[in-house]
Amino acid sequence: MKKHLYTLGMAAAFLSACSSSQTPSASTAAGTATSTAATPTQYANTITAADLEKYLRVLASDSLEGRETGERGQKMAAEYIANHFKANGLAGPVKTGSNPYYQAFDLEKSSWGEGYVTVGTKKFTMGKDFFVLGASPYQNEETAQVVFAGYGIEDPAYSDYTNLDVNGKAVVVLAGEPKKADGKYLISGSDKMSTWSQDVRTKAAAATKKGAKSVLVVMGTSDAEFQQLTARYVNMLTRPSIGFGTTTAQPRAANIYVSPSMAAALLNTKPEQLATYGASVSKAGKAVASPYKVATNVKIKTARNRQPLPTENVLGYLEGSDLKDQLIVISAHYDHEGIKNGVVYNGANDDGSGTVAVMELAQAFAQAKKNGHGPRRSILFLAVTAEEKGLLGSEYYTENPIFPLENTVANLNIDMIGRHDKEHEGKPDYIYVIGSDKLSSELHAISENANKTYTNLNLDYTYDDPNDPNRFYYRSDHYNFAKNNIPIAFYFNGVHEDYHQPTDDVDKINFPSAEKVSRLVFYTAWDLANRTERIKVDSNKK
Repeated sequence: MKKHLYTLGMAAAFLSACSSSQTPSASTAAGTATSTAATPTQYANTITAADLEKYLRVLASDSLEGRETGERGQKMAAEYIANHFKANGLAGPVKTGSNPYYQAFDLEKSSWGEGYVTVGTKKFTMGKDFFVLGASPYQNEETAQVVFAGYGIEDPAYSDYTNLDVNGKAVVVLAGEPKKADGKYLISGSDKMSTWSQDVRTKAAAATKKGAKSVLVVMGTSDAEFQQLTARYVNMLTRPSIGFGTTTAQPRAANIYVSPSMAAALLNTKPEQLATYGASVSKAGKAVASPYKVATNVKIKTARNRQPLPTENVLGYLEGSDLKDQLIVISAHYDHEGIKNGVVYNGANDDGSGTVAVMELAQAFAQAKKNGHGPRRSILFLAVTAEEKGLLGSEYYTENPIFPLENTVANLNIDMIGRHDKEHEGKPDYIYVIGSDKLSSELHAISENANKTYTNLNLDYTYDDPNDPNRFYYRSDHYNFAKNNIPIAFYFNGVHEDYHQPTDDVDKINFPSAEKVSRLVFYTAWDLANRTERIKVDSNKK
């Protein structure tokens, strides 16, 4: 069903629509002493399907215009969430800016202009021979010094950067990661690939740390395979994109996918010879010296038309008692796809559902504190922006944390609950739990115990498989915490036919199911916040 814009006359009323019954007394803000002997059930029971639906009918209404990052609807959603936190007695912890509930920052909205790479007399075209992901430093044509860095990996088990100077250079690397002669991956020592294969940002991050200006990742074994692997990027050339800009203070290596033919020209070889490097590494069982004599007459231009795009994460803070310097983060992203061709993409499930769950958990913990049963550890309720643009809001928070990351005990992240995938038709009492055991076995045990004691959902670990082709572990905001060695658990009901479609509407949400999942997150957070010993980081699973 197509949905067209309604008028915005009622928007102001929506933004102040926090329940007066949840507004705390003056004494609530100060808080009272914690009693860890309190039963959490009375507070979990305040998380209701009715409240979840009430909040979601605001956040996923046409009046909020699909909550596109940086646009009016996202700003309206931010105000609504902040008002809810404030009404329930949570503090705004941000010391800078005009609103203590907002962590404001600038992204960059940009569109591509002219883009090409020349190697001598050969010219390669952006959109055909290569694609740039994110920002690019080559606004004007400039000469690039090329260097080959194997697979572009810098890892304790394997390094392509030993004694290699890439500062200011264009670094050509192969996609994927090396294997040993027996077919097992060199880094893991098993048949399980690592994040060097699974997360496209890892190689760019490694190159950035080494001072590289760009990293050119060779995709596919033929140009036809390259076109198949990069087909989804074609539309990126014709529509504006949003990301972090390249700045002097925080330079980022441009992340460029290139065809085998273009890579071969850059390395003065033939496309079919590129695979020989991987064979040499397999035989040696370690990185080997480059066999290529790189081209020296390379020029690059990838022009961008840019404008700043202000946006904000929304933070509500509940201070703990005797362990208040330690922090639990409960997160969801509140942005969505906005308006396309005059049609509103409301994003009720993605991720309005997770956002209203965070709002309900905030209310429940605030009520516990009002009653003298507040958490021992502090809790940050974090609604992040720009998840749909590449997990940018959570990345900004973890790179500019309001509270020290070393004091952050765990992150519980909620994205897309209250719908059901085909694998669970007729069996709605389930949730995919992803990543709970990757960094802390204790977090996994706490989650299991909370479910067994209180909610009795089917906890499905299908997507914990490191070889899961969907790569869900890397596709929501918890991953930016996990990258910083913070244990995470990701709660997710799976994809469905309305995913990223204008038909992702409130009326399709199963609110009793969302209530059960939200309560599971509450019970898990209650244990994390009130246990005497901080959970240990004792795993390193990929």
